[in-house]
Amino acid sequence: MSTPMLLDPRLPDGPVATVWQRCRETLPLISPSRKQGLRILVVGSGLAGAAAAASLAEQGYRVQVLTYHDSPRRAHSVAAQGGINAARNYANDGDSVERLFRDTVKGGDFRAREAGCHRLAEISGAIIDQCVAQGVPFAREYGGTLANRSFGGALVSRTFYARGQTGQQLLYGAYQAMLRQVAAGRVELLCRRDMLDLVVHDGVARGVVCRHQISGALEVLSADAVLLATGGYSNVFYLSTNALKSNATAIWQAHRRGACFANPCFTQIHPTCIPSGDVHQSKLTLMSESLRNDGRIWLPLQPGDDRPPAAIPAAERDYFLERQYPSYGNLVPRDLASRRARELCLEGRGVGPGGRSVYLDLAEAIARDGTAPIEARYGNLLEMYERITGDDPRTTPMRIYPAPHYTMGGLWVDYHLMSTVPGLFVLGEANFSEHGANRLGASALMQALADGYFIAPATVTGWLAGRAIGGPLPADHPACREALAAVQARMEVLRRTGGSQPVDVFHRSLGHLMIDACGISRRADRLTAALDELEALRRRFLAEVCIPKEDGVLDGELAKALRLEDFFGLADLMLRDALARQESCGAHFREEHQTPDGEALRDDDRFAHIAAWEHRPGRTPLRHSEPLLYQSVTPGPRSYG
Repeated sequence: MSTPMLLDPRLPDGPVATVWQRCRETLPLISPSRKQGLRILVVGSGLAGAAAAASLAEQGYRVQVLTYHDSPRRAHSVAAQGGINAARNYANDGDSVERLFRDTVKGGDFRAREAGCHRLAEISGAIIDQCVAQGVPFAREYGGTLANRSFGGALVSRTFYARGQTGQQLLYGAYQAMLRQVAAGRVELLCRRDMLDLVVHDGVARGVVCRHQISGALEVLSADAVLLATGGYSNVFYLSTNALKSNATAIWQAHRRGACFANPCFTQIHPTCIPSGDVHQSKLTLMSESLRNDGRIWLPLQPGDDRPPAAIPAAERDYFLERQYPSYGNLVPRDLASRRARELCLEGRGVGPGGRSVYLDLAEAIARDGTAPIEARYGNLLEMYERITGDDPRTTPMRIYPAPHYTMGGLWVDYHLMSTVPGLFVLGEANFSEHGANRLGASALMQALADGYFIAPATVTGWLAGRAIGGPLPADHPACREALAAVQARMEVLRRTGGSQPVDVFHRSLGHLMIDACGISRRADRLTAALDELEALRRRFLAEVCIPKEDGVLDGELAKALRLEDFFGLADLMLRDALARQESCGAHFREEHQTPDGEALRDDDRFAHIAAWEHRPGRTPLRHSEPLLYQSVTPGPRSYG
């Protein structure tokens, strides 16, 4: 029998409210002169990666930043729309660090570490100060103070925003800070590189193997510490709100090299997305959750009512979220809003093609405030919707439907953001985060910047200070040669398949399988059957996929095949994790475990823990757990009524 792995979160003792302060004050430091001789490799150039690279280089480290984009500005953080949370109480409505902390713990359905949630709330205000100093153009009130709006899961206005382009503006701020270090010679940007493996020597992460997307050449990059900030894995569902290139290769290959994967089944379905248009669509478009501040969500009371929405009087409309959750109304957390919309559509009450939509209606807000103020808050979102659908949301309600969006699961990390592979730090959405089983809206950007600007610069230094570093490994080191050979062998296997089907055929099939078995709703018998179906699909992929011969071009099919192969492995782990967690919590809704009124039914006696999976080559992965202990918040019913 395998021995359970000890997952030590390395949490200081004492009150949760002072854990981060005590942790930071006890971390050892490194002199500026010694930092200049240390190299750090950051994989990913989004908010977490760019912020970490800029901050670490500012301290004096030599930093290499690896990104598969042609420019770091194309990182998927640029697509975030609605805003970033911070406990500043600018709206004078009772917000505080303590309230944001409690909202985060409750929003995650009591499946996140208390100390991590509190640290996130503590740091939130400093993030806003940092971004304002960088020139991020947050929306402001007439008097010049920063404006706030509300998001799901909160009864206060704590979300700072830049119209519907908040992620873009925050990324530009971090990118400019990083470029300052590029100009200073402390950051080296390596664009168009795909990380394909992790180099581990003596049990410590020492570098990566990457592929140059244009030349096809394999490169080994070595460093004294490796930081993964490569985002989430929602593209396992094929159709998601993520960018087409978003993938799981970096975290999956790190998992295969010894990094435990935590809570892989915790995946969030966003309630406000534009429904898919046809079977060949390649991605979905997000409409910011911020629209739920002013938009009312409804469906016709009578199934099959195909009248234009303007012809349906208010008495014949069902504002179902307001009816079911009178306190929070349209601002309930995402998992609840998505599940309720899906249930009603499955009952035959949906609108639009196939009955796969609900209405998000701005008419009352426009009548109350006027068109100009609504456009000032959401202008680019309204324009985006009109361009895609042809309907003007100022006069016709938006049609929206839930879609895969954010992944709360990721590589397990301790309180210092270090994985179970020493020297491998994981930041942002790539780690299993502080969001538990459901992320509150506008907290993703907050977590990414907290990890990059404030946490990693302290904890990476603390880890390096206690080590005798011999410098980066030479390219001909046995550990580098072994990782390089493993990547070459993997690529050769795919090139020899000789099939006739393009990669997207199999990725689309994988997406259908996963959204059906492991999407908004899960069931034991379906999860079990899906494991067999997944293995059959994987075998078909390896036998029938077509990888064109190298001809000096970008070789995009090979890149997609490598990513899809990793998605197959991750999908298997997601199904196993969903099957093992015999409860409902947050975005993980097991139909066998629900209350009489259809709400999630937690099992705190058996599942108040973080599940962390250990990879075992050729064998079934092994599930470990880290208990979740609460001293400031008492787990209770997650009520938003």
